[in-house]
Amino acid sequence: MKRLRYAPALRVALLGMAAAVLGYTLFAVWLGVHAYAYSSARDHATATAVGRVIEDGVGPDGDIRVRWTDRAGRQHVQRFGAYDTDRYTKGRRFDVVYDPGQADPQGFPADPGETGAEDDLEVPIMLGGIAVAVYCGAWARRGRRFRRVGRLPGRPMTAVVLSGAGRIHAAPGSTWLALSEVDPAGPVIRCQRVMWHPALDQVSGPVPVTVHGNPRKRRAVVAELPDGSRPVPFGRRRRRVPQRRMLEERSAVRADLRDAFILPAGAEPLPASDRSWWRQGAVIGAVGAVIGILMALWVGGATLVAAVGFTLAGATVGVSLWALSGPEP
Repeated sequence: MKRLRYAPALRVALLGMAAAVLGYTLFAVWLGVHAYAYSSARDHATATAVGRVIEDGVGPDGDIRVRWTDRAGRQHVQRFGAYDTDRYTKGRRFDVVYDPGQADPQGFPADPGETGAEDDLEVPIMLGGIAVAVYCGAWARRGRRFRRVGRLPGRPMTAVVLSGAGRIHAAPGSTWLALSEVDPAGPVIRCQRVMWHPALDQVSGPVPVTVHGNPRKRRAVVAELPDGSRPVPFGRRRRRVPQRRMLEERSAVRADLRDAFILPAGAEPLPASDRSWWRQGAVIGAVGAVIGILMALWVGGATLVAAVGFTLAGATVGVSLWALSGPEP
């Protein structure tokens, strides 16, 4: 029974952190390999060619398009990222270095200050690492607070389980506990958002709970249900139900669609706990991947490096945030 108090939250936490670490690893390896290849090719660029900016303000980042000719007389038109957009405007000179030994050489900015291509590969790796560290730290903080507050003295209160979703997005759903004093002479209602727990599906109407922590302050509290289950709280405790969320009271135990069918004799249905609780996360991850592809087409110039990078980032962010939101299956 003790394990069941936090097993659902721990399961979601492990999934979220695993998705974040694995997604970041693939993201960092993908960009790191291309950053190394770019740096190696840049080191072999020993020849210089005079180029001219034929177009500026390309794309949302204000890139430039340059025409340059190599020693063999072959003309190239190439897109570059430029930090000094005021200097490299249309018609201006933009020197290019390249590897003369290549049949179809790639050009690199001769100006050492124009490191946009390298930064586009290296900076996201650094920022992604920081984001993953912060994300895992958020889970660690949530777990540490849950254990710390759960050890504080408890007091009897009454709780009503609320569930619903935001007015803008329909998923993931959220679960809240509306807490009130047992003494009807001085009711004090507070709302605490919690991670979904199977025991909440068995709650209908007001139920007595033991609240650990100070419910009169705005800090998070841990509510212990009659069966001993403790949904993991997150976020600050609120004075009232959030107006931007459409929350409804659970008036009955969650129904199972299989109850509406008459099964043949001898058939044994799967238990409700076997439902694929992670399926919603997979769908959100797929949506994040699609958004990443669209971002790559808009920002990254539709290159393969940008497409794969944005796709990995979108899927990773989608699954990670879904898990952190304490989703209700």
